[in-house]
Parts: sequence; C-alpha cells; structure tokens
Amino acid sequence: MTFPKHHGSIDTDVVIVGGGITGAICAYLFANAGIRVALLEAKVVARGSTAASTALLMQEPDRDFVDLSARFGRAATRDIWNTLARATRDLTRTIRRLRLKVDFCECGSVYFTRDPKKLAALRKEFERRKAAGLAGRWLSPEALFRATGIKASGAIATPHNAQVNPVRACRGFLDAAARRGASIFEGSPVRSVKTSKSVVEVRTSGGVIRAARVIVATGYATPEFRGLVGRFRMKDTYVIATRRLPRRLRLGQTMAWDTDRPYHYLRWTDDGRLLVGGEDTNHRSVKGARQRIARARGRLMTYLTGIYPHLRDERPDYAWEGLFAETPDGLPYVGSHSRYPKHLFALGYGGNGMTASFLAARLLLDLYQGRDKGREVQSRANLFAFRRGHR
Repeated sequence: MTFPKHHGSIDTDVVIVGGGITGAICAYLFANAGIRVALLEAKVVARGSTAASTALLMQEPDRDFVDLSARFGRAATRDIWNTLARATRDLTRTIRRLRLKVDFCECGSVYFTRDPKKLAALRKEFERRKAAGLAGRWLSPEALFRATGIKASGAIATPHNAQVNPVRACRGFLDAAARRGASIFEGSPVRSVKTSKSVVEVRTSGGVIRAARVIVATGYATPEFRGLVGRFRMKDTYVIATRRLPRRLRLGQTMAWDTDRPYHYLRWTDDGRLLVGGEDTNHRSVKGARQRIARARGRLMTYLTGIYPHLRDERPDYAWEGLFAETPDGLPYVGSHSRYPKHLFALGYGGNGMTASFLAARLLLDLYQGRDKGREVQSRANLFAFRRGHR
C-alpha cells in the first residue's frame, strides 16, 4: 500500500469514498480549491475498474448522437457532447500542467462499421453531428484503409481524443491531492454512514471522520443505496494485450471503435502493444472469471485477426476482465439525490470513464461550492442528474 489505513478521529470538509480515478480526481480538485478532504479506499487505490480500464479519453459518450437526440432532443444532446469535449480538453491540460507521468498520448479516433447494413445509420450519425457543429469528418472505405489499415464500409473520424495509463493517472492525481493537504487512506472500508442536519459521520474500523458532505465515487451504487441500485446494469468487459508489435499496422496512434453492440475498440499502448476490448456480458458472479476470460480472449483474438489478418498467428500476452456499471442512457449520474441529502454521487461512467470522471469531479466541486445557481452550472448539472428527463 502507498497510503496508511485510517485510524482515529478526523474533522474535515468532505469525505470521498472510492480510491479509483474518479475519487482521485475529486480529491485533487477539491484539495486544490482549498477544501479539506479525506479519501477512503476499502482495499488498494488505483485497482478494480480503474486498473482494468483501457483509459480512453473520449469526447463521445457511449450512445450515438441520433439515439440521445431521440431521448433528450438535439439541443440537449449537443450540450452533452460539448460538455464531454470540454472535459476531455481540460483533463488533458490538467495532466500536462501537473506534469503527470501517465504515458499520455493525444490522438484521434475512428468510429467505423464493417456491416454494410449499418452504413446508412452511421452516415446519418455523421450528418446529425455535423449539423450540430460537432468536430469530425467522414472517411470513405479507401480513406479509412489508408489511415488505419482497417477494411470497413465507412467511418467517422474525430480529433482531439487521448489515452493514458489509468493506474499512473490515478496515483498521480492522488499524490497531487496529498501535496495539497488531502488525507488519503487505503485498507479502510466504510462501516457506516450517519447523517444529521449539520454533519455526516463516516465510520471505519479505525475510527470516525466527520464532514459536511460525503462523495460516493465507487463507480456504481453499492447495496447500501437500495434506492439507486436498480438504475444500473452491471457488466463484465474484457481486454487483451498483444506482445510488443512492430509498428507495421497503419492504426498508428488512432483509437478505433466499431458499431457492434456491445462495441469493440482498439488502441496502442506506450510500449507498442495493441489493446483490444469488448465482448461485454451481463455480470452474474465473481466466480468463474478464469473461464470467462479464456472464452473472451479467444473471441477478441478472432475479432482482431478479422481486422488485421496478418496477426492470425499472434497470441495475447495478457487478458483481463473488468466490471463496470451501465446506465439506461449511457450517461453518468452526477450530483445529489433527494433520499441522501448529505451525499454527492459520481456513478456509472461507461466507456469514456476517464472523461466522465473529470466532468463529474468538476461538477461536484461546483455544486459543493454553491455555484449551481448559475445558469451554466445548472444546465450541466441537469444533463447528468438523477432526475434528468427524457423527451
């Protein structure tokens, strides 16, 4: 462990529960604003879903513009896209400003289809984004192949995405938070939370922390929040990493993802491995993970060799499983809930979890500091609130 276990009695402003990337960014932003912070991680920081993540800093949410427009309308959907794009830019700037050593790489992405039957829908998606003023360009099959070596029916190319090492990013933000006075505790599971009008008491096996608010950054609603659990579908996702490959593939630094549902994605690591992810399934049990990973590894290699046939003799060096929470509309839940007046939540991040984590942390800071009365903050808060309305 890098950080100590919690012992004793502490008075602070905010308790953050969860030592993954979302909790880490929250701890940094709050501490940087001069707010007293204590973060509690039940096991070891930067593990769990954070360690399993491929850490794509994406400005596109997990749902198409067309689909979200049907739920929220075009104006709100454009605001969602622009908010995520801004979060991607600001997260990039923050990483650079703090000089975090996270294998950062700014790159574009391609969203492609190999199914001719889905080409018209993908083209419609591009036209809707273009009409909304969103960045991107259409790639013909020839242009896509020249750029990436992928043979497909067409693609949308989007600039200004990025990728990082998620474990290094999480630890980097925690270290930055600690340097600004945040108290970080590992091996400190929460035993109970009691609230009153003026204070919230968070108890661990080592003592108690009293604060004004508690931030839940655990990725999904735990059983203690029975009223929220039904909002999430738990999913297992899978990733393989090849051996270090010579850069003979045309993918370059581009991230690629497809129109399959659930979708697949590909990206390079800093040390020259190709990551391929997808094959999401409904989560049923922690048991049987080895068998599930073996099956998914075979399916992901079949997918990869369908994209790049000359890799058919390759075998992945690594394969792993991750757990994440999916929301009905693919957007995170960020903010307060009427049943839990002393809590602030950041849950359900999806495939662009790094971007959603930064968005959530900054929005929670605005809400904590009372800036939600302003039109801009209130507008952003409404987009990701538990009470958000579908059209």
